[in-house]
Amino acid sequence: MKKIFIVILPLFLSGFLFSQKKPQKKPAKKSIGAKFNYTDEFKKISNEILINGIAYENLEELTKGIGPRFSATPGYDKATEWAEKKLKEAGAENIWKQEASVPIWVRGKESFQIKTSTGDWKNIRMLSFGNSEGTGGKDLVADILLLKDFSEFNSLTSAQVKDKIIFVNLPIDQKIVNTLDSYLSTIKSKLFSPSIIAKKGAKGLIIRSLSTASDDIPHAKKAYYEPEDKIKIPALTIGAKSADELEKLLKKQPVKAKLNISAETKGETKNYNVIGEIPGKKDNKVILLGAQLDSWDFTEGAHDDGSGVVQCIEVLRAFKTLGINNNHTIRVVLFANSENGGGGSNTYADYVKKKEEKHIFALESDSGGYSPRGFSLQMPPQRRRQIFEWEKYFLPYGVYNFDRTDVIPQDISPLMKLDIPLSELVVDTQRYFDYNHTVEDTFDKVNRRELLLGAVVMTQMIFMIDKNW
Repeated sequence: MKKIFIVILPLFLSGFLFSQKKPQKKPAKKSIGAKFNYTDEFKKISNEILINGIAYENLEELTKGIGPRFSATPGYDKATEWAEKKLKEAGAENIWKQEASVPIWVRGKESFQIKTSTGDWKNIRMLSFGNSEGTGGKDLVADILLLKDFSEFNSLTSAQVKDKIIFVNLPIDQKIVNTLDSYLSTIKSKLFSPSIIAKKGAKGLIIRSLSTASDDIPHAKKAYYEPEDKIKIPALTIGAKSADELEKLLKKQPVKAKLNISAETKGETKNYNVIGEIPGKKDNKVILLGAQLDSWDFTEGAHDDGSGVVQCIEVLRAFKTLGINNNHTIRVVLFANSENGGGGSNTYADYVKKKEEKHIFALESDSGGYSPRGFSLQMPPQRRRQIFEWEKYFLPYGVYNFDRTDVIPQDISPLMKLDIPLSELVVDTQRYFDYNHTVEDTFDKVNRRELLLGAVVMTQMIFMIDKNW
């Protein structure tokens, strides 16, 4: 999962107040209840998915049968074939693949060691940033310099940084109850940029994993290099436990590190977005459901984002099984290359622009298969106010949060420039950042009922959009 943070004033309060004015409420009353008993329709959807839903079984196939599905690997090719098959089984009438350019990044062998007081080298568990430069398979030995704040880095001269390996021990703020807010506030630090660190002559970058857990499991992160970078330095993450132990050691004595990373980028190749849809009975306007099909190279990617993939497919299955006559086209897009590029999402946005396809709504699931709590709404205020009117129908399913407007998933974010209303399924994320981008993001961490509940409310939202927009 990657999020795009938007600085915009949340409008839930103002939307609520405006919705109390009679001019705004009258149109809503005409649409709600005119043709459907939405309470009954929501219950039909819930019953079908909770009793007959197959998202959990599909997730087991994807994670255990295929496993890691990193861009430009055979695993992703297998996932593409699997997704086509599952969309067909779900009842999609039009299914096609959309070619996208993706980087060929190979992790290879990697190691991080520190020199002990006895002169021996101690191995530290680590993961290179995705798309990181390597050391050419050679040892990079240098002193470690600890930083906790960007102001510290700014105060240092190039001479003080030159030839050092910078270690950033910046933990997620555990005092912030919403773990997504905590993650976003931490990840904005410029200290996580190998490009910025390299400008003062550093040889490498080590960061504490962005995790809410206190274990020693490293979490992957994507490396961003500036086009004008003359030198690209290697970057890696380590677990919280190792990070704290390393900081304690550095406060007592100088510490020398040895990095040996054979990661490299070998040009580009083609992967595919997988698309399936149920054509609209009234018009060709598109309601989009999206999720990322790829995962990191070392993990099953069960929560990120296998859960979103199978939930999107489940929505289509429920529409077909229940015989819902959709006014607009319901389209699922399973995006390629989300974790270390964005090739799939950009390709799809370019396609929509070129074809001048009318999209009226785009919903993504990319926060894990946890209990649903709401929907983020990045769209004009009048559209948000209309969705606020539907809150009473969602409340029995534990969904109450419609006030988030500042975060959208990476895969549908390029559609924002086309003025398409965007949304994401909001879930209970208290456990999400324990496993996100780690080897521990496995099928056994996903609860069947929570996963299906997410599919339930996604289907309900798509139903409401289809009947009212």
